[in-house]
Amino acid sequence: MGLFFVIPFVAFALILLFSVVKIVPQGREFTVERFGRYTKTLNPGIHILTPFIERVGRRMNMMEQVLDVPTQEVITKDNAMVKVDGIVFIQVIDAAAAAYRVDNLTYAISQLCMTNLRTVVGSMELDEVLSQRDSINTRLLHVIDSATAPWGVKVARIEIKDLTPPVDITNAMARQMKAERERRAVITEADGEKQAAIARAEGAKQSAILQSEGRKEAAFRDAEAREREAEAEARATTMVSDAIADGNVSAINYFVAQKYVEAFAELARSPQQKTVIVPTEMTALVGTIAGVGELVNMARQPHDAPRPAAQQQSAPARRAAPPRATGVPPTE
Repeated sequence: MGLFFVIPFVAFALILLFSVVKIVPQGREFTVERFGRYTKTLNPGIHILTPFIERVGRRMNMMEQVLDVPTQEVITKDNAMVKVDGIVFIQVIDAAAAAYRVDNLTYAISQLCMTNLRTVVGSMELDEVLSQRDSINTRLLHVIDSATAPWGVKVARIEIKDLTPPVDITNAMARQMKAERERRAVITEADGEKQAAIARAEGAKQSAILQSEGRKEAAFRDAEAREREAEAEARATTMVSDAIADGNVSAINYFVAQKYVEAFAELARSPQQKTVIVPTEMTALVGTIAGVGELVNMARQPHDAPRPAAQQQSAPARRAAPPRATGVPPTE
């Protein structure tokens, strides 16, 4: 009989103990109700409640949670149908407000995200919807965070997970992208040809300039060479003229011998010449060359030195016998 009474007493004591002593884990908060009315919130740790008067009302998750926004079809501003879904990150800040100000918190936030997503996407054109996801996320975050603030919930961020336009619009976009890529390729190729043509023109211009400068330099040097040659010829002519003025017949013989040799050389080099005329008396040519040598020796002597009496009284000029020509067949 004693054991019969002890076992129910122990069971009752255990039930009372578990109902009075509450351990709240980390990341959770419990609300306490007294006769059905909220009184306080239990933070993580061990707590003791008043037996038969207080009890735990709601067990709230205070960690950040991820809610999935169901896929829905939305009509854009330009009457295009797109399928949109997303995810929202929330965190309960006030456990009492999240527990008692809204029923089924996650469902309420999900429906709120869906309605605002239709509103935001419906106010934009399809191209804007596809290219401005960040703008959509920002607008949704601002609207939903303001709406969930009285519920004690903080919306951390909202992300558009997928945007699916219709198949025909997708095909049109693919063709448009292909045409745009081809247009850019043509423009790039034309630009490359333009740059190449400009480079070739610049190269031809630089080449023409360099060739012109080369011809200019060559002409300048040729003119300088002719000028020096003319100066040398003038000095030689002056020396010969002075020698002739002094009564030296050798100067005349020099000019005659020079012209004679030049004419004979041109006659020998002529490709149409069939017969070469040479003098029969080579002594005349030898005498002419001797006269040239005498003239050179005189040119080497100073102009202001007194001339010997024997040279002042020169012998009568000997006339060179006119050369007689004879036909000699040209040699190979």
